Amino acid sequence: MTPLPDRLAACKICADRFATTATCHEPNPVVWFRRGARVLIASQAPGMRVHQANTPFWDQSGKRLRDWLGMDEDTFYDRERVAIVPMAFCFPGYDAKGSDLPPPAICARTWRDAALDHVGQVDLTVLIGGYAQRWHLGTRAGVTDTVKAWRDHAPRIFPLPHPSWRNTAWLKRNPWFETDLLPALRARVKEALG
Repeated sequence: MTPLPDRLAACKICADRFATTATCHEPNPVVWFRRGARVLIASQAPGMRVHQANTPFWDQSGKRLRDWLGMDEDTFYDRERVAIVPMAFCFPGYDAKGSDLPPPAICARTWRDAALDHVGQVDLTVLIGGYAQRWHLGTRAGVTDTVKAWRDHAPRIFPLPHPSWRNTAWLKRNPWFETDLLPALRARVKEALG
């Protein structure tokens, strides 16, 4: 049988959906995980730059996320240590106004459980954004409330906002994120990677 990462990389279930977006693009699942990783990054969905580069967080959001984690680029992209499993593996596209479309739910329904089973038990899970937080924590709370309650989930799980430049104002309004959460997260990442 074909290995799961290869089957996922060949997925085209959203081809018709993506053809109707403003970007009118082909599916390109960005698959970045292996069995035995120590840290799971559960994110939302690839953006356009990631879609083009076929590498997760290959953009300014990735630079910010690596800083938050206290991880260098080599460690972040080492699939033996870090698994990146988004809620949707393909760039969902933009709407007519140029806004990001949400991750198609069919992707998580089709692939998420199998991908997480394939990765196996991890030491640390980082939940980026509301979609991943709702899936993993079963919460109905918004991102701010979920991230504020990070101590309720630590040390095994850390919920984070998306590292997008769009959240710069959020970061300024919530200084506790940088002063309290990030030092604890960096220490936990270091411990998990051992």
